[in-house]
Amino acid sequence: MNKLEEPAQAMAAVLEGAELSIVVPVFNEEDSVQPLVARIRDAMTGFGKPWELILVDDGSTDRTLPNARKELLQPGLRLRIIELQKNFGQTAAMQAGIDAAAGRLIATLDGDLQNDPKDIPAMVAAIEERELDLLVGWRKNRRDGLLFRKIPSWCANFLIGKITGVKLHDYGCSLKIYRSTVIKQVKLMGEMHRFIPAWVAGVVPSSRIGEMPVTHHARHFGASKYGISRTFRVILDLLAVLFFMRYKARPGHFFGSIGLAAGGVSGLILTYLAFDKFLLGNDIGDRPMLMVGVMLFLSSVQLITTGILAEMMARAYFRDDETTNYIVRQVFEPEPPHA
Repeated sequence: MNKLEEPAQAMAAVLEGAELSIVVPVFNEEDSVQPLVARIRDAMTGFGKPWELILVDDGSTDRTLPNARKELLQPGLRLRIIELQKNFGQTAAMQAGIDAAAGRLIATLDGDLQNDPKDIPAMVAAIEERELDLLVGWRKNRRDGLLFRKIPSWCANFLIGKITGVKLHDYGCSLKIYRSTVIKQVKLMGEMHRFIPAWVAGVVPSSRIGEMPVTHHARHFGASKYGISRTFRVILDLLAVLFFMRYKARPGHFFGSIGLAAGGVSGLILTYLAFDKFLLGNDIGDRPMLMVGVMLFLSSVQLITTGILAEMMARAYFRDDETTNYIVRQVFEPEPPHA
């Protein structure tokens, strides 16, 4: 088995001419990974164009990686397995697979068998027919628990749509089809995979983002990696998305506007107190308003200087944006046939 210790990005040139790259992040899915590969292979039997499968092992601690490597022996399967050095999270694993993908189109799906690979050919046809850059799966008949999965998801989808302006029924579905040239312009960080349509809307018009109903299955193996605590992380991530969508290239405007507002209120308070002290002769030393005015003034100075520093960091970020949020340990590929 070949073991190449080099960044996943350098592997994108290995399989030239692929029409579709299927990227699947997996973490502790030892029972699911082999049935998953079999389902994908079965679903793509009649695809008729070159395609590749990229499994990204996100630091699994069970037998996910050994079980996945057994699939390298399957004849005719264009499979690569990217092993990350540790568990970096689903977003980082997805980014690693996207960076390594060679296809003109890229499909992503979960590794827990809840997404159905049979939807992929239809979604590929739909993204071409509708001339979209991103096609998102909609789990219309979702096979999850109502209280801890469906209701939080409905709330999150509503909030995300309201704040980002990208109206979709199901942001959280991992089954998506992208144009490679578009998704590779987007850098995924943190736990932002559920906000991918919002990030894509930052580089293409929202009219080029669509959705279609897909099949959703109940989980058969393992345990869900998500719980009710995810709702709170979604809210925090949503605030970060809102900031980056509006102020990524000009963070000084965000901090500076708040600082100027605070400075304006502080100026009014301190002007009034100066008038009261020097013209009316009243004592202002023990008045709470004086403390409020001083604190607002100090906050204004801090916010404006923070905005300046943020502008400097933003410019450095746009000059050097080549860092990755994952580390590849090694890449496994089928051995080339002997001459």
